[in-house]
Amino acid sequence: MMDPVVVGVDGSPSSFDAVQVAAGEAGMRGVGLRLVHAFGWPSMHLPPGGPPWNPAMAGVRELVDGTLIEAEERARRAVPQVGVVREVAVGEPLMVLEIESRTASLVVVGSRGLSAFGSLLLGSTAVHLAAHGRCTVLVVRGRPDPSGPVLLAVDGSPAGEAAVGFAFAEASLRGADLVALHVWNIRSERAHGVPGDPLNAVVDVERLRQEEEQQLLDEALAPWQESHPRLAVERRLMRSRVRPALIEATRDAQLVVVGARGHGGFTGLLLGSVSQALLHHAHCPVAVVRARERP
Repeated sequence: MMDPVVVGVDGSPSSFDAVQVAAGEAGMRGVGLRLVHAFGWPSMHLPPGGPPWNPAMAGVRELVDGTLIEAEERARRAVPQVGVVREVAVGEPLMVLEIESRTASLVVVGSRGLSAFGSLLLGSTAVHLAAHGRCTVLVVRGRPDPSGPVLLAVDGSPAGEAAVGFAFAEASLRGADLVALHVWNIRSERAHGVPGDPLNAVVDVERLRQEEEQQLLDEALAPWQESHPRLAVERRLMRSRVRPALIEATRDAQLVVVGARGHGGFTGLLLGSVSQALLHHAHCPVAVVRARERP
C-alpha cells in the first residue's frame, strides 16, 4: 500500500486550510489521508504511544474529537472520494509529525498554528519539519486559492535533484505548467577562466557565465523532461539576488518547489537560506524537498 499524505491538525484556521490542500494532494496521488493531532503538555508525563485520555480529561477529548471531525468534514468536502483516518498521538507536535513523516508520501502543515506568537511569520512546527522531516513537507501559506504554474527553484546542487523530480511530478498531477527558474549572480561559487590562460586573451566573462548558467539549467531538467514529454516547461534564467527574485516569482505561482539545501551555507545546516526565505515570505504554498530517507 502506498504511503499516505499526512496533515497536522491543531484547530487553527491555518491547519484547516492545510487539510483541504492535503486532501487534494491525497486525491491526486490516489492515497489515503491521515489527520494527525498531537496531544501532550510538558506537565502530563505521558509515556509515548500510551492512551492520551483519563476520566478527568473528558472535556479535552471532546474538544480534540470535535477538531478532527471538522477537519475530516472539510477534507471530504474538498475530495469526497479520499479515504480519511483520524489519529490522536501523544507527544509534542514537532516530534509526532517528524515520526509520521517516516511513513508518509507527503506531510502538509499550515504556516502558523495556535502556538505561534503573533509576531512570527511562520510557526515553529513548519520550520522544524522542513528541516528534519523524512519526506517532502508542504507548507500552506500565501494568497488564498493560488493559481498559475508550479515554480521550481533550480540551483544545480545535488540536493536539488530531488526537488526537480518532485516539481515535474507535481505539475503533472495538477495539470499545470512548470516554470523552472534559475537565479544567478556574481556570488556564484563557480568561477570562469583557467589559471593558465594567456593574460592577453579577450574573454567575454558575462557571456561565458550566461552560457554556463544556461547549461546548468538544461542539465538539471533534461532527464525529467524525457520522462514527462507532455509537460509544458518554461525555462527562466535571471541575473539577480536569489531570494528576492524567487519570492517575487511566487506571486504568479500556485506552488513553489525548493530543495532543503542548495549551494553554499554550512554543511551542518539542514535547511538552506533560500528555503527559509521562501517559507517565511512566499506568496504561495512552499514544498521543501529532500532525498527520501528510510529508518
